[in-house]
Amino acid sequence: MKRILIAAVLLASFVTSIDAATLEDKVVEHTMKNGMKLLMVERHTSPTVSAWIRFRVGSVDERSDERGIAHLLEHMLFKGTTTLGTKDYAAEKPILDEIEGVAHALMAEKARRGKDNTAAITALEKQLSTLEAAASKLVIKDEFFELYSKNGGTGYNAFTSRDGTTYLISLPANKLELWAAIESDRLQNAVLREFYTERSVVMEERRRSYDADPESKLWETFVASSYLAHPYGQPTIGWMSDIENLTRTKAEQFLHSYYAPNNAIIAVVGDIDATATIALVERYFGSIKPGKEPAPVTADEPKQAGERRIELIAEAEPTVMIGFHKPSIAAPDDYVFDVISMILGSGRTSRFYKKLVIEKQIATDIGAFDAPGHRYPNMFVISANPRAPHTTKEIEEAVQAELDLLKTAPVAERDLQRILNKIEYEEARRMGTNGGLARNLTEYEATTGSWRYMSEHRGKIAKVTPADIMRVATTYFTRENRTVGFITKKGGDK
Repeated sequence: MKRILIAAVLLASFVTSIDAATLEDKVVEHTMKNGMKLLMVERHTSPTVSAWIRFRVGSVDERSDERGIAHLLEHMLFKGTTTLGTKDYAAEKPILDEIEGVAHALMAEKARRGKDNTAAITALEKQLSTLEAAASKLVIKDEFFELYSKNGGTGYNAFTSRDGTTYLISLPANKLELWAAIESDRLQNAVLREFYTERSVVMEERRRSYDADPESKLWETFVASSYLAHPYGQPTIGWMSDIENLTRTKAEQFLHSYYAPNNAIIAVVGDIDATATIALVERYFGSIKPGKEPAPVTADEPKQAGERRIELIAEAEPTVMIGFHKPSIAAPDDYVFDVISMILGSGRTSRFYKKLVIEKQIATDIGAFDAPGHRYPNMFVISANPRAPHTTKEIEEAVQAELDLLKTAPVAERDLQRILNKIEYEEARRMGTNGGLARNLTEYEATTGSWRYMSEHRGKIAKVTPADIMRVATTYFTRENRTVGFITKKGGDK
């Protein structure tokens, strides 16, 4: 999906109004000595609060021997700490250490491919299973979740992307100190228990959601083929061989290096007092030492010098994806792409939908979005499913015709105004909840360097001209900058 756009005006009468003129006054900023950034907005419409923690570390920051580790850590940080999630950590720790030794030995044996070591592998697997069973008897399952749930918490979740990792919760405002106690404990004292069991869960997730799903497999191959040098081409979940070779030792090193206050942004939105919230967060998080900042990604993706085409033959309905390399978020041309995305691919009134789905009836669905991340130069992607008996080739030709039209025919000013109105509505809708605002604050502080991108976005969009659209379309929508991926059904036409 296109990245979440940010609110300039809230339209819903039941929500506290925050518009571009007042957003600067509503957001309270506080930066601690250890580098942690706290962003707060007071909304007293209900006695609830949303708290989001965003770490500026995602799969784009992994080394080649760490691929998939940020996603696996997302899972592992729900397992508890030295005091939560365990019946007796003093008894548990030596078993965890023994598990790690056996796991390393098992991985070393498996790496000796072609050797006659089947018996050794079987013995180590049995030993690992026995140790894991012993450790499991000391585990209290889902204690984080149970604590939040018993205290009115909802939406407790996390997600990892190429650009970062986020943990979120909504809860009664009078339970904010519980959140601070739990999350500061997790940041300092996380225990990666059940690591190899959870690694197997992630491997099954990969098999089910990627390897066995043709459209997901096409998407993964499409992105990997679009990036030859930049780590955006690597899947956030990791390739199967990456996951198989992750260890608790490696995960702990990644955790202790980067999941630290100086790489964290907290947003607290809802029925709060900002001054009291600062004091609360300082009390629980202020003494935590900063960690390392992830090394900047220095790889530049070489300019594409010719079209790339990827075909996946599968027992699935045909799908086509067309992508073009483009600048990262907040670059001047990125605002033009926001407008182009609305013109071409946003909803039933967009050009793609009207032309390909309604008029020509050659597609069942079509959309346009940015991917795979936003911190670094990314791609403008069009995805569509042809309507039988039409083919992916017909879709490709029809899409290119619409792209070419943008190069030669200026977009009418009334259409640009309509897009501004729609952006304003979408921004307002997505800002209608405490969680939506907390997400936007952390997302844009992390990806653009300042949450103020939120209040500046619509003003930048309003300056986009028909000439800008023609220039950007001519510059980027070229054959040599294009990657095309499609699914061909076995025995079917392209």
